[in-house]
Amino acid sequence: MLASLPMPQGEPAKGASDVERYQALLEVSDALILHRDLPGLFHDLALRLPRVVPCDFLLFVMHDPEKDLMRLNLLAARNPALPAPLPMAMPASEGPTGWAFEHQEPLVIPDVEREARFPKVMAFLRERRIKSCCSLPLTTAQRRLGGLTFASLQENAFGQADLDFLRRVTEQVAVAVEGVLNLQAAHSARDAFAHERDRLRLLLEISNVLVSNREVRELFPAISASLGRVVEHDYSSLSLYDPERRQLRLHALDFPQGKGLLHEEYYFPVEGSPTGKCFSTGKPLIVDRLALAEFPTEVTRRLLEEGVKSACWLPLTTRNATLGTLSVASLRESAFRAEDVELLRQVAGQVAIAIENALAFRQIAELKDKLAEEKLYLEDEIRSEYNFEEIVGQSPALKKILQQVETVAPTEAAVLILGDTGTGKELVARAIHEVSARRQRTFVKVNCAAIPTGLLESELFGHEKGAFTGAIAQKVGRFELAHQGTLFLDEVGDIPLELQPKLLRALQEQEFERLGSTRTQKVDARVIAATNRNLARMVEEGQFRRDLYYRLNVFPILVPPLRERPEDIPVLVRYFTQKYAKRMDRPIKSIPAEAMQAFQRWHWPGNVRELENFIERAVILTRGEVLQAPLSELKPAAGEANSNSVSLEEAERAHIRRALRESKGVIGGPKGAAARLGLKRTTLLYKMKKLNLDPPRK
Repeated sequence: MLASLPMPQGEPAKGASDVERYQALLEVSDALILHRDLPGLFHDLALRLPRVVPCDFLLFVMHDPEKDLMRLNLLAARNPALPAPLPMAMPASEGPTGWAFEHQEPLVIPDVEREARFPKVMAFLRERRIKSCCSLPLTTAQRRLGGLTFASLQENAFGQADLDFLRRVTEQVAVAVEGVLNLQAAHSARDAFAHERDRLRLLLEISNVLVSNREVRELFPAISASLGRVVEHDYSSLSLYDPERRQLRLHALDFPQGKGLLHEEYYFPVEGSPTGKCFSTGKPLIVDRLALAEFPTEVTRRLLEEGVKSACWLPLTTRNATLGTLSVASLRESAFRAEDVELLRQVAGQVAIAIENALAFRQIAELKDKLAEEKLYLEDEIRSEYNFEEIVGQSPALKKILQQVETVAPTEAAVLILGDTGTGKELVARAIHEVSARRQRTFVKVNCAAIPTGLLESELFGHEKGAFTGAIAQKVGRFELAHQGTLFLDEVGDIPLELQPKLLRALQEQEFERLGSTRTQKVDARVIAATNRNLARMVEEGQFRRDLYYRLNVFPILVPPLRERPEDIPVLVRYFTQKYAKRMDRPIKSIPAEAMQAFQRWHWPGNVRELENFIERAVILTRGEVLQAPLSELKPAAGEANSNSVSLEEAERAHIRRALRESKGVIGGPKGAAARLGLKRTTLLYKMKKLNLDPPRK
């Protein structure tokens, strides 16, 4: 806007000294810093310049970059009652200020009367009795603003010293003008950004709502209400992608006027739906008029039946993935504009981050719960005082078992450990785990015979809060505890028939559902089973599922009873004696020969467990350096010797017959009956002769 400012009356200073100019320059600098408007800035400038330079007239001309014109913005004159100024805008080439702007050099005109290059401007100056003038470009480091023209009533008024001083003044004025213009631009933009400010406030509100709670479903109505103040809508929802079902799931919904056709936990396919299109492309989708012909899916039909006419879908995208979509809809057509989409896009970005964080927090919580369960489980194991010692022995049968352990451990195959009670089946299972690639993770044990039938399913697979009477909290099952580790199912033959199908599915598909839940849990656990029962006979009698038996019996390992490996008895006796003597601080140094012979003669129906308990009792009774064992306990009562002998012979005969049957009558060789029993070929033939077993016919 053109403005006229009065110049101070009186003659301008002539022949000002350098000191006076320097002082004036400082005053100009101070004045320019204080002003935030152009009229005030040039008024202050007009007061100070005539004291040191012959300036009677001042022109401030701005460049218009859009039209490439020089526009007269402000002028100051000593005599306000001068003729009206020339037109407000002209090309740069028609005036001295424009010339200085284009060439970025000062232009001095010593005699206005004789200057012929700028007729309009010269006529304007002559009307005001201007005799000479000086024009300088107004430029900062960032941009070219325009120019300043200093005019005088004297001919040839501006010398070199005046020009140098005015150049320095112009440099400071340029910086001040740029600052004022930036401030004015900021003020002008303030109103334009008012609506944007409201939108940003909305984003902040939504951000505060999201960080206040990690469950987005509970907060979604508040988010929808905040959105409604800026983007009018009738319906809003969150849909998340379920990778297991490969479908979209309606996770949260706010639709007060709805008829209930759409509800939370509603699943629908990705293909063909507008939500699926937005999710697949990762781009916003606006539909001004929803039509079943364009999106022929059940979810579209339900939206139309609910009265939805137009809608906008935004992808919930993070740096890692697209999680789902944010949807807003209206009961009228063409309800959403481009600026609404931009706002919704920012909201969707915040919601996506919140959902990703919520999923991460949920995963962390589940891992924390699992670690807590593992800790309790391991503490229970420690409290049970179970000894994690190596398997002790040197018999061929035991060496064969260790070879089998070494063979199967690196694989992921299921292992079925067979043998009488007390033979050390759990030690074999732990040895397999310790040699396998899963040794850094948990070894979880379940004794299927020790848990009541009604609680076994919960113990294996866990349950949700409220799944049954007494389920006051969520419980993680042993399968989940053994994730990436090993699950040892001891006494697997005691699992009830009704639970066996679920166990089979967990083994085959590596998935299951907790009691009271429809959510499928994925698990990666290696299963090792053990039993002292004849599962093959149980299968034939219908007491055990055939398919589950085959699934468990991938790699069978038979642990022979202690009576079939008498070579291990002395080693075990010495091992257990040292173990319990050290624990009880007893100075036992030797074991009598007659005691060792008695140990080897006894048939040990309770196997290694019975031997360990017997030695522990012997250590307790010992008062010196020689083991004092209660050998009388190893002598059968009168009348029991023959029966025990018969029963042992029958058991041994049945054991050899089974081995012969499994080897198809072959005695020697790596797959023969002797190798299966862990015996030498000659030893087996001797036992067969002693037990009146005929050699197999070839």
